[in-house]
Amino acid sequence: MAKMRKKADLPTKVCACCGLGFAWRRKWARDWDQVKYCSDRCRSAAKGRAQREPRA
Repeated sequence: MAKMRKKADLPTKVCACCGLGFAWRRKWARDWDQVKYCSDRCRSAAKGRAQREPRA
């Protein structure tokens, strides 16, 4: 069995939408480098914001 880690020892990132910090999760193990948002809510809000902004 894998050794348990404390949450403080896990890598963290800052959400691109809301600016809050979030920690690594097991379900993100394969694509941690591509994770930008802390939740589905932030991800959908960022997509909606990008569609509303006019492109130059």
